[in-house]
Amino acid sequence: MQIPSSTLARALVFVAGLALVFGVALAAGATLGPVDTEPRGHDDTHVEPIGSQATASPQSVPGGLQSAQGGYRLVLADTRLSPGAGRPVSFTIEGPEGPVAEYDVAHTKLLHLIAVRRDFEGFQHVHPTLAADGTWATTLDLTGGSWRVFADFTPAEGEPLTLGADLAVPGPAAATDPRPETRSVTVDGYTVTLTGDLLAGAHSELTLTVTRDGRPVSDLQPYLGAYGHLVALREGDLAYLHVHPTGEPGDGVTAPGPDVTFGVEVPSQGDYQLYLDFRHNGVVRTAHLALPASADGHDDGGHDDGGHDDGGHGP
Repeated sequence: MQIPSSTLARALVFVAGLALVFGVALAAGATLGPVDTEPRGHDDTHVEPIGSQATASPQSVPGGLQSAQGGYRLVLADTRLSPGAGRPVSFTIEGPEGPVAEYDVAHTKLLHLIAVRRDFEGFQHVHPTLAADGTWATTLDLTGGSWRVFADFTPAEGEPLTLGADLAVPGPAAATDPRPETRSVTVDGYTVTLTGDLLAGAHSELTLTVTRDGRPVSDLQPYLGAYGHLVALREGDLAYLHVHPTGEPGDGVTAPGPDVTFGVEVPSQGDYQLYLDFRHNGVVRTAHLALPASADGHDDGGHDDGGHDDGGHGP
């Protein structure tokens, strides 16, 4: 069959047009290169799989927020106890090979246990006894409500850790709001006054001055190797921060009161409840104060918790 000349001409024009289109496309591809499957600027992004080394280090998380960290877990024998004074409390620190029985001494003790109700009342700082099988035992004075306990310790040849766990105490819970900013408080006739301010993510200095009947107390006694110990708890999540005093008894520089100065670095903006333990005339007393932390003035992209943490080193 003979194809009409007009039809053949149209076909040749169509083929020539396709060749021109493909030629232009190939030239553009050679000039622009291959098309990315991800937007440019993300070529260096690397997502670690779960369980990889991307796991946060103990120092990157404020103390006490987790019951397990760094290969160790705080396990309470009972998570529900009846209210009353002197209630027995026991627990273990579970490590990679079972209950941990060897610890490094920190501030004259192997382990420090902090207990506080979630409304920040009932603060207690005790030092449990350790059995050969790794079981810790102590007593606490408990009232109805939800409690948080913090185990502050350093496993033998390990890093300091603070682990937290919840403890439920049934009964009427006369919960109160966290106390507002409080720079002066009187306990057992001793007045503790706080000067200084907290700045989130930056080093701050707080000085706590102890007086009695209007006179400075200049003969504070060492308690756990210092003239004072300060614990800070962040409102909202009870993140735990132990704060170390400057100087120490017997260094020839640090006076035994009335001022005890602490270097503080809180991880984020917010309100903090502060507990000062000090010893005088053979008795340890606790002063409960409260202080807000203001922003550090630096744009950190909204990551308030990026500040330094001391790893929960015990009082």
